[in-house]
Amino acid sequence: MHDDAPPPPEAAPDDEVVSLPQAVGALFADLPGLLTDRVHLLALELRRASHALGQMVALGLLAAILLATAWTALWVGLAAAFLAVGLAWPWIVLLVLFVNLAAAVWAVMRLKALAPLLALPATLRRLTDSDAVERRAESDHSHG
Repeated sequence: MHDDAPPPPEAAPDDEVVSLPQAVGALFADLPGLLTDRVHLLALELRRASHALGQMVALGLLAAILLATAWTALWVGLAAAFLAVGLAWPWIVLLVLFVNLAAAVWAVMRLKALAPLLALPATLRRLTDSDAVERRAESDHSHG
């Protein structure tokens, strides 16, 4: 059986042990390059994300237009079917109006329920240390 693995590297005799201050100094010397690379990567990703967001907005607008057209065609077809059954135009208009207004009211209520989440409440609580009062009260209670 033949072993293709290379032999393990051996420590070179001239390797020296690096002291902690030297290691910290080397780290600080490398820090600007590391930060520059990360900032450059962030800039490139933000540029790519902005292009993707632009495309997403345009495609969302296109989808909204197509859905509105389909919604209109659906109601025109339903109105034609109701007319064929013998329902009068005023009743058809009231039915379409009622269904669309009910759907709009539901959407607005759902929107209002979701709106507080845009404020990032958990993150704000965490960043503002809102439980500091509770911790202080517990600390006073345990010391008293």
